Amino acid sequence: MDSVPSNSHGNLDEQISQLMQCKPLSEQEVRVLCDKAKEILMEESNVQPVKSPVTICGDIHGQFHDLAELFRIGGKCPDTNYLFMGDYVDRGYYSVETVTLLVALKVRYPHRITILRGNHESRQITQVYGFYDECLRKYGNANVWKIFTDLFDYFPLTALVESEIFCLHGGLSPSIETLDNIRNFDRVQEVPHEGPMCDLLWSDPDDRCGWGISPRGAGYTFGQDISEQFNHTNNLKLIARAHQLVMEGYNWGHEQKVVTIFSAPNYCYRCGNMASILEVDDCKGHTFIQFEPAPRRGEPDVTRRTPDYFL
Repeated sequence: MDSVPSNSHGNLDEQISQLMQCKPLSEQEVRVLCDKAKEILMEESNVQPVKSPVTICGDIHGQFHDLAELFRIGGKCPDTNYLFMGDYVDRGYYSVETVTLLVALKVRYPHRITILRGNHESRQITQVYGFYDECLRKYGNANVWKIFTDLFDYFPLTALVESEIFCLHGGLSPSIETLDNIRNFDRVQEVPHEGPMCDLLWSDPDDRCGWGISPRGAGYTFGQDISEQFNHTNNLKLIARAHQLVMEGYNWGHEQKVVTIFSAPNYCYRCGNMASILEVDDCKGHTFIQFEPAPRRGEPDVTRRTPDYFL
């Protein structure tokens, strides 16, 4: 089954159309939508299997107009299958509209879009980096923030494309040797401060071999030797991840064992970077598509002083 029962399509299609115009839903509509999404996400694995063709995307960070541009370039859902690797909220001005649209597409086309959890899909991080404040500003209370952060606990942690491409937000963990280790987690919780679930959402590849202490204060750095061993053990060809700003929108590492994909162009509206998405075709061939920022109409005059932890 590729979608929700037809009697609820009309309303959902109207909501998606409204969201595509960057207009938020009501609190009650968000509540109903997230209840439906929870039922779908509960059935998904910590290592969610995904078939090709699929387009793999990195961080979005509330840059709604750039998400709309991504869909213009990559194709509309459900005509194109999508896999998003987390960090839908914070920093950009439109976290509410961005995450609501992605969740609505998930409910409407559950087998056409996969939404993984990033380190920003967390109660603690969103209180610092913008999503909490945006919900207060747009709804007058924190209810929508609570509804979404409760839903984030159900997002899958990783995905596996055609048993070959392992997709996740951050990176590897010294506590995890096999994909079965991940499948056995209880993921329905706030992102912990340490441990394997934390590492999957926070770690970064590094030029130095072995495991290292992460400058982020969570997760680890991991070298090419670690990536090669993990890929060999699990019969993988590639680790695809997001989590780091890369100026060209994508960046190969570890002799093409790891690729970083970043899908928020001109990140924070000031970094000047390109964005990219990775198209994996029926034959498992892959193509990167780069794109630049979309024009933003009616930009709000909002200044925000939040700390930058990885610029």
